[in-house]
Amino acid sequence: MFKNQLYINGEWRDSASGECFDVINPANESVITACASGEVVDALDAVESAVAAYRSWAAKTPRERSEILRRAYELMTSRLDDFAHLITLENGKAHNDAMGEAAYAAEFFRWFAEEAVRIDGLVTQAPSSGARILVQHKPAGIAVLVTPWNYPAAMGTRKIAPALAAGCPVVIKPASETPLTMLELMPLLEEAGVPPGVVNVVTSKKSGDVVDAMLQHPEVRVVSFTGSTGVGRVLLKSAADQVIKPAMELGGNAPLIVFDDADMETAVTGAMLAKMRNQGEACTAANRIYVQESILEAFTEKFTEAMARLKLGDGADKDVDVGPLVNASTRDKVAAFVDDAVAKGAQVRLGGKAPEGKGFYYPPTVLTDVPDNANCLRDEIFGPVAVIQSFKHQDEVIARANDTEYGLVAYVFTENMKRGMQVSEQLEFGMIGLNRGLVSDPAAPFGGVKQSGLGREGGHEGIYEFMESQYISVSW
Repeated sequence: MFKNQLYINGEWRDSASGECFDVINPANESVITACASGEVVDALDAVESAVAAYRSWAAKTPRERSEILRRAYELMTSRLDDFAHLITLENGKAHNDAMGEAAYAAEFFRWFAEEAVRIDGLVTQAPSSGARILVQHKPAGIAVLVTPWNYPAAMGTRKIAPALAAGCPVVIKPASETPLTMLELMPLLEEAGVPPGVVNVVTSKKSGDVVDAMLQHPEVRVVSFTGSTGVGRVLLKSAADQVIKPAMELGGNAPLIVFDDADMETAVTGAMLAKMRNQGEACTAANRIYVQESILEAFTEKFTEAMARLKLGDGADKDVDVGPLVNASTRDKVAAFVDDAVAKGAQVRLGGKAPEGKGFYYPPTVLTDVPDNANCLRDEIFGPVAVIQSFKHQDEVIARANDTEYGLVAYVFTENMKRGMQVSEQLEFGMIGLNRGLVSDPAAPFGGVKQSGLGREGGHEGIYEFMESQYISVSW
């Protein structure tokens, strides 16, 4: 009942070695299915299939590509329940979160269907020579897409849609924890009209070897990766060998700042969304919550009450708010962060201990009085643990918020819009949520600065990650 083979050139096939790996349900640790584990030869076959499909796909008019993407949006929207069920099954996230991801994922097809026909060029006159400057944007070539497990649908469509809109065939390597959602998307793309070879999926437990081999192929021109900064650095080094264009959405360590003039309900609601969306397994999750001293206790009390109302359990139960984490190592890492903070003096206001039994569960947890040397302040928690510290002055909290190698997203809550804009401009992050706990939007440029990545996904900018500018000089 699950698609579990490689998808290459429009065909389903086993890996060259016949090897498979188990896909685990994090709610009960049962095996969902065994999935084909692709080898280097499979990955190179996928690249060759993309190469063979490239010229005809790039030659399609923008409107033709747009119509196919629009059909993909409509087909996926009609099947949101099915995709949400599969996301919950292999990822663990709660049903409502999974439905939200499925809808968000589908929206990238609609957005880039519209962007496919909005690729503008330029004609101007050189001031000194008088020659005309013509600039057009052309497909960059074959793109290798590497996606994480935390958004198994959306992180794929956020890359596939702009690549196809630009005219680039792709080979996608989904995370081995959650390959089934991406494989399930392939029949839908076929039905929408995507030709064989334009989208290929190689699942594998040998990610490093498989991806590195594809990046050494002379026809691969783009690598788009979402995942940890550590893996991103490795891919950048590999991409350098062939001077491949990189698009990297890497780690985060998001600060969330609550000033004493913030609307309390807005701040608590926003903090809950920023912290607990996808049970904290998001690079955009609020990792460090800074609250001004005069409202610290009032905010902490209301926030803790809200966290305590969340129901922990199997995400397939529609009454559940917080599902299991994706695997044992993620749960154990979250538990280690909490134990480290407590050992250094932090207070547990809620949660703080994994339940017994099957499943990779960790309860909604609130830590206060967290010391500056706690490990959770320096690295992504990637779980349902809220870390709260206090601050006195604006300049102080800006310096503390910026004191990280990451620069993906920050959140600011204040009723003083002048202050909000001043603080936002001083924060060294690619995205700011001002009185909002959610920044992700297909129509907005998603991405960070510093060690959080290169390039942008979504918005008007997203399609240009898969295009190259060509300048023609001519006189008439």
